[in-house]
Amino acid sequence: MFDKLFEAQQKADEVKKRLDGITVTGTAENGKITVTANGNKQVQSISIQDGFFKEADREELEELLAVAVNKAIEQAENLNQAEMAAMTKNMFGDLGALGNLFGK
Repeated sequence: MFDKLFEAQQKADEVKKRLDGITVTGTAENGKITVTANGNKQVQSISIQDGFFKEADREELEELLAVAVNKAIEQAENLNQAEMAAMTKNMFGDLGALGNLFGK
């Protein structure tokens, strides 16, 4: 039993390390704002085109920045869930799908 728990922890750590190396992006205003995050949902960088930065007002910039961050985090969350589901299925086979018995 403890061997399985230890193995699960090791696999989870491996997935976390792999997700650290995967990047996703979220954009707003046709790429004028780009947010890059890793698969663990940590924002790595934010880029705003010079022209847009000069012409946008503060409120517009804040709103679009929030949109781009949310898109990047959503992509990272989807990637994270897919990686964890694959790890669970590899470790536990069909037992990982038991949650589906209850309509989830």
